[in-house]
Amino acid sequence: MKSFKVADFKAPLQEFDEATPQPSGTQVLIKVKAAGVCHSDLHIWEGGYDLGHGRKPLSLKDRGINLPLTMGHETVGEIAAFGPDVKPTDQGDLRLGDVGLVYPWIGCGKCATCLAGDENMCLTPRSLGVYCDGGYSDHMLVPHPRYLLNLKGLDPASAAPYACSGVTTYSALKKVEQHFDTPIVMFGAGGLGLMALSLLKAMGGKGAIMVDIDARKREAAEKAGALATVDPKAPDALEQLAKKAGGPIRAVIDLVGNAATTQLGFDCLTKGGKLVIVGLFGGGATWALPLIPIKAVTIQGSYVGNLRETQELLDLVRAKNVPPIPVTRQPLNKANDALVQLQQGAVVGRTVLTP
Repeated sequence: MKSFKVADFKAPLQEFDEATPQPSGTQVLIKVKAAGVCHSDLHIWEGGYDLGHGRKPLSLKDRGINLPLTMGHETVGEIAAFGPDVKPTDQGDLRLGDVGLVYPWIGCGKCATCLAGDENMCLTPRSLGVYCDGGYSDHMLVPHPRYLLNLKGLDPASAAPYACSGVTTYSALKKVEQHFDTPIVMFGAGGLGLMALSLLKAMGGKGAIMVDIDARKREAAEKAGALATVDPKAPDALEQLAKKAGGPIRAVIDLVGNAATTQLGFDCLTKGGKLVIVGLFGGGATWALPLIPIKAVTIQGSYVGNLRETQELLDLVRAKNVPPIPVTRQPLNKANDALVQLQQGAVVGRTVLTP
């Protein structure tokens, strides 16, 4: 089995050649067909998050991420073998040779949060590609068949991002669903933003105003059907947002998550509006605290999504023929190059590794 691992934080990925594992217990062995390269992989590769305000960076090593690690949490694979304890009832509609999307946001499976179906919020996570080996490999072990969702004909490379950027934006959009009759302001027109645009349309939303510093990404958003775009560095960005919205802005989704985007997102909201922060770029909040109660603004974080939402997402994609975001396919041995390109802001849409 060939894989590319983080052996040291901030160092180039290393190629490993190991025996292909055999599934035990309820595990499922998949032959990887596609693995998305996500911005979250950059944080893992770099080893932490910038918390701003002079705080010590949040160390992923201190949070239990051990090296070497095979990243990749947006994975699609062909079922190669079931573990000996997998029962026919566990398999559902999955059979050998079927192609499935891996749900990676796995928890302990035992706590009240997991039992309620919100494993992504578990306090002892076992997320694939984060805490356990993921899809930057030609094979991968999935703990149980329930974490494999049958693609039923969807293209593997186009579907792989649904495991993270897809379910992340779907879950964030559900948090502002009551405002779908007005334009939603979204910060970030990369892979997440383009995904959110297409899903918002499929979910019946009026549309979105996309905010991004990169002219190429604003152009991509316009081609994807954005109502309007705004450069946040423009001196009149706030006035542009108000004008292009044509009325009070009631919902903002920040897919970047830095001090500048959250500030502009907060400032453009009307009274009673809602700011949903998804991005993990880093930094510290700059809001004037009295304005939070004065504007009666809701500020909510949104972290990926649960297994149920991921299945809902795939059903929506099929039912509404949701167009995929732009995907650039690269061979597995270009994993390091793909990370560097993403780090440099050179990727429009999503890079997907195809072993």
